[in-house]
Order: sequence, then structure tokens, then C-alpha cells
Amino acid sequence: MKEIRRDIYLNQLIEKQWNGQVKIITGLRRAGKSYLLFTLFVRYLVEHDVSQDHIITLALDDFKNRQYRQAEALYDYVTKRIVDSERYYVLLDEIQKAEDFVDVLNGFLHIPNIDVYVTGSNSKFLSSDIATEFGDRGDEINVHPLSFSEFYSVYDGDKHSAWDEYCRYGGMPLVLQRTTDAAKQQYLKDLFRKVYLKDIVARYGLRADNELANVTDIVASDIGSLLNPLRIANTMKTIKNKSVSQNTIEKYLDYLQDSFLIDKAARYDIKGRKYISTPQKYYFTDIGLRNARINFRQQEENHIMENIIYNELLIRGFAVDVGVVEVNVSENGKPTRKQLEVDFVANKGSLRYYIQSAWDLPNREKIEQEQQSFMAIGDSFKKILIQKNDVLPWYNEQGVLIIGLLDFLLHPECIEK
Repeated sequence: MKEIRRDIYLNQLIEKQWNGQVKIITGLRRAGKSYLLFTLFVRYLVEHDVSQDHIITLALDDFKNRQYRQAEALYDYVTKRIVDSERYYVLLDEIQKAEDFVDVLNGFLHIPNIDVYVTGSNSKFLSSDIATEFGDRGDEINVHPLSFSEFYSVYDGDKHSAWDEYCRYGGMPLVLQRTTDAAKQQYLKDLFRKVYLKDIVARYGLRADNELANVTDIVASDIGSLLNPLRIANTMKTIKNKSVSQNTIEKYLDYLQDSFLIDKAARYDIKGRKYISTPQKYYFTDIGLRNARINFRQQEENHIMENIIYNELLIRGFAVDVGVVEVNVSENGKPTRKQLEVDFVANKGSLRYYIQSAWDLPNREKIEQEQQSFMAIGDSFKKILIQKNDVLPWYNEQGVLIIGLLDFLLHPECIEK
């Protein structure tokens, strides 16, 4: 299989060299963090004249390295290899395996000629730990599963068949090594049940994962829909005949987010310039894992497309909210307020894009329907309609950019035109 380039993340590591912080590579287990650090980044260093003996690497999840999981042993392992005043790179995989690893890493920060990079992903090293334990001494790089562009770069086929494969099995790198549908499906199901849910149960001391699994399944069935703990509780009561408190469900949702399995998109009142606390929307970090949770049923490609667009915007470094626009309308002769939705409000620095995901735009009437919320916004930030079918990018009379999905996913520059 051809090598998968992860240039987005490699470039982040390159840019962050010698910034005085611990570079912490986080993300789903099996998403490619170790490959990024030990293969792609090490190769870059060697190609830029860093000698191998000045690159200190250690995989702490390897049984042969178990003695270095003790704090003093790990600290000694690294410091004894620093034999001159030249620059050293320290690369540690699965750092959460080491005891008192925060103290060890903070100790390394006091050594002026080393630059430290670590990966972490399992039940003792999730996203919330970074803010708690490191503060401004840690610089996080969150690695996602393969984007469609990365997936297509090694896919043996045309882009349309690649889309069909991607929106069913997602972008976990090892899925590409499975050659049959049955093998891919089983890999994803096992990964979710035996790795991710098991990690959460271990981290939070849950007695069993049944309730957690049920909450996960409900979120998987309703990607892109408005959800809150009350609605999930009612669904569990109706479908599963189980009573679970809203507080417990809220905790489970937090656990799933901290584990990088799902992301929460907050609702933002565009005109009022304020966030709406509830309900929210949830998207899966990898669509293949989502499909595995519901046994590859509910393959509504319009919702899958929306989830993949959301992930793509995150990968490109945007902060993404769900937009809400209130308008005055007349119903039965009476004035009333109505909320229109903008699928995504994407912000990065001074850039802002309003984006609608549209499965099909067969005629002018459908275009006007999809862009109705755009017309109510009233500002000059770019407004984009992404449709499933291929189309040459064009601007309509209202100044809305209409582009095809695969152009958007394969050519990031197309939204700049």
C-alpha cells in the first residue's frame, strides 16, 4: 500500500519546533499518531541534518520498555543520552503509560537543549487532561482519522468509488488493510467495543458499559440532529425501557467527547451574537466508527455528508458552530418569529464562512430553499452551498458560492475563489 502523507499534522510539528512547550499529539487510538511521530517526523528530522543519536525515541506501550514506565527510570533514560550541548529531540509514545508523567515532562522543560514530543490517547490521557495538567506548558496537536483527501491519495480507484467506500467505512488507517467488507466491518465494531468503550469504562470506573453503549447508539442514529440529555433519556425510556438520569447521560456525552469519539457543535445565534445552550448537535470523529455502532444500518448519505463536511472543517483548523438566524414571518395572518438554520459557521482568525450541506440542487427553487437562511443573515461574509453532485464552482445572483462536494474535499482552495 502507498504511504499515507499526513502533511497537515507534520507541518504543525515542524512549525512548533523549539517553542518551549511539550508537543502533545492527541486523538483517537489507531488514528495514526505514532506513525506521524516515529515515521514521518523522524524522517523529516533526518532529512534536515539531525543525527539519529540526537533523536531519542521510546514507545512506552512496548513490553520490552516497561521498566521505563517508572518516573525516575524514564527521566534517567532520556537525560543519560544527552551527552553534549547540541539540540536533542525527545519522542515518547503513549506517555500516559509512565507514572507521574506530568512531573517528568515538566522536568524535561528545564533542560534547554531538548525539544519534547509525546503521544497519548487511552483512558488515562484524554483531551481534558491537557488543560488540567499542563496549562500553557503543553501545545496540543489533535490528529483526526484520515480526511477524504488523505484516503483518496492511496485509494485504488476513481474519486466517486472512493467516496462510496469512505462514507461507509471512514478513515481509520488500518481499515485500508482489510480487503473485504466483512473484515472492515468487524475491525470497526471490535475497535469501538474492545478499545474505545473499554477505555472509558476503565477511566471512569463504570460498573458496566451497557448504558454508555446505549447513549452512543442513540447519538450515532441521530448525527446532525438536535439532541440534549432529556431527549436521549426519553428515547432510552421508550426504546430500551431503561430510566437513566439526565445528569448521567450528560456525563456519558462528556466521556465520549473527551475520548475523541464525538464532537459537539454548539448553536450560535448569528444576529444576536450569542450561543444557545441547548439542544446541541453531535458528529462522529470517524463516520466508519459511527456506522459500525449501528451495524451499518441508517446509511442516510445526506447526514453522512454533513458529518464529513464538519470533520473536514475541523481538520482545516476552523472552529465550527451550528448557525441560527431568527426571522419574522407571517403564519395564518399572524406575525411570528421563526428560526432558520445554517449548517455550519466556520471561523478561523478573521475568516468566516457560512456553509450549507445540500444533497441535491436540481432547480432554482431548491437553491432558494437551501439559501433562505443565508439571505436572512445580513452580513458580507462568504456564503457557500456544497452539493453532492459534481458542478463547476459558480456564484449565483445572491453572491452564494455553489460547489461540488468532492471539489470541496479535495481542493481546499476552491472556497477562496
